[in-house]
Order: sequence, then structure tokens, then C-alpha cells
Amino acid sequence: MRREARLLLVAPCLSCLGVAFAASAASAEPEIFSPGVISGPAGEACPAFTPDGNTVYFDVGSMILVSHRAQGQWSKPQIAPFSGTWGDHDPSIAPDGSYIVYVSNHPFDNSGKALSATAHGQVYPNAGGNLWRVDRKGNDWGTPMHLPATVNDSDRTYAPSIAADGSLYYIHPDAAGTFHVYRSAYKNGNYQTAEQLVLGDPTAQVHDPAIAPDQSFIVFNWNDAKKPGMGGLYIAFREGNHWSQPIDLGVAVNGKDGRWNQWGAHLSPDHRTLYYTSDRTTPTSYPRTPEQAQRQLARMQQWDNGGDNIWSVSLAPWLHAHHATDDR
Repeated sequence: MRREARLLLVAPCLSCLGVAFAASAASAEPEIFSPGVISGPAGEACPAFTPDGNTVYFDVGSMILVSHRAQGQWSKPQIAPFSGTWGDHDPSIAPDGSYIVYVSNHPFDNSGKALSATAHGQVYPNAGGNLWRVDRKGNDWGTPMHLPATVNDSDRTYAPSIAADGSLYYIHPDAAGTFHVYRSAYKNGNYQTAEQLVLGDPTAQVHDPAIAPDQSFIVFNWNDAKKPGMGGLYIAFREGNHWSQPIDLGVAVNGKDGRWNQWGAHLSPDHRTLYYTSDRTTPTSYPRTPEQAQRQLARMQQWDNGGDNIWSVSLAPWLHAHHATDDR
């Protein structure tokens, strides 16, 4: 769902263990993704790619759109065939491309009413979310299926990410309203009872996981439980049955002093590029020439206006640094 709407349902926690997170010396420069075609003025988020990288599903508002790349150009996005009737968002594609899991307020009973969310004793109509799965059928998609209660045990279940073995990572709030990442293993065609991932401080707000297909690392939003919002993007590496301390992706990605908001982590098919959503804009330098002003105006009309867009950044510096540490 849209970041702003989800944050209405996030409750601040009154305590925090104050775990110190390692600052990363790695750096990479983010780039806007397909400006004017996919990243535009409508508020685009959460891109999920097919294994060949030539088709992308992403959300705009409450719809999942699809675009295809041919000869290096992305096509005009269209509403995905399984989306549009209900409020859909956060698509995630299985690493083999055989199915998509996404979030929807689609009713799973016979009420005919969109799923509502209950938070802090209040009901938010249409703001609920459960995970649905749609399987690939040749060149088309099948009928969406509501996932079982082992996954959908909250009316605020969001942000799915799928590992190669079918394990499903996603978020929902605990009884106090704090969001955490959970993992439901997929065994013999069934989703197992989910377990919470401990990523640094177990009391922190954790959102929007992007799991590597081999589950060797995970990218996610982390924020001190006492602070509002979803915080910045971090990466953690699997260490046996546990996870490393989260590593801040740094100022180049997360900005400085809350200047930008970033969320909705997804990985490229080769899991070496991070795609995410941000409201960052291009800095303006003064004085500027008339030509520079015209270019800025065109950019603002196209995408650079403070709305949500899709950005990408190479994860190579962090992956290389981690492997170098392992080799010591």
C-alpha cells in the first residue's frame, strides 16, 4: 500500500534497546528508473521483474501495472490482467517467474466488501491487506488465490518477497502495532506457520523485506521504535541461523536528516541491484541559465516533483565488502 497510508497504522513503541548499527563505508549512486515511462508523476512503487528482466510489474495507487522491454525501451504501462478490481499493490515475483504474490484488500469471504484494517481500536475502511497468489498459465495468469491463515493472520499483511525455495517473507504488526518481518517456509505445497526474523533490535519497526533468492541477505526498512516513519534502507547477511547486524545503506541512498523517504525494497533478477521507492528530487543549483531552468521544468513535469518514483542502486559495494570479510 502507499507509504503514507501504511504509516497511519503504525504505532510508536515506548521502549528501544538502542542497538548500534554498523555504518557502511560502501557507496553507490542511485539512478531514477525509466523516467517519463515508468517513473512519472503518478507515484510509482515496488517493481518486480520477471527472471529475464524484460517485464516489470509495479504499483501505482491501488493498481498493479505491467510494462515490457523491447529493444531497450519500456512499453507504456498497462493494468495487469489480475488487477484493477480491488486495491492491489506490492507485487513480488517468484525467482522462477511461475507466480506472483501481491497485497490486496480483495474480500476473501462472501461479504463483497473490501478488507478493512483494524489498528489501535479503530477500523480503517478499505485499508486492509492480505497476500494473494496468482500462478502463471502459459502466456496468461490464473485466478488469484487467497493465502492461508498461516500467512494471513492479520488484516495488515504487506510487502511479500519470495525466496527460491518458496519461502515467503512479509510484514505485519504485533499486538502493540509494531511491524516486523516474518518468514513462512513452503513445504510440500503448504505454507508453514510463520516465524519472526530478528534483524538487529527486536523491538524496532521493520518494513518491506527484499530477500535474496538463496536467502543469503535481505534488504529492508529499519527504524528506531521510538521514532515515527519507516526509517532508512539497511542490508543484513545470514550468519548460520541468525542475521548480521543491519548495515545502513548510507547517505547516498537514505539521504541526510530525513530529507527523503525511501521504502519498498525489491531486487533485480540477478539480485545485485536494489530497486526501491523514494520521493527524492534532483538538487537545484543557483544561479542557473535559461537552458538549465527549461531542463529542470521539463524534468519536473516528467517526474522530478517530490512524488514517489522508482530508483535503483547497485548492491555490489556491500556484497563485495561482505565477501571480502568472509574471506579473511
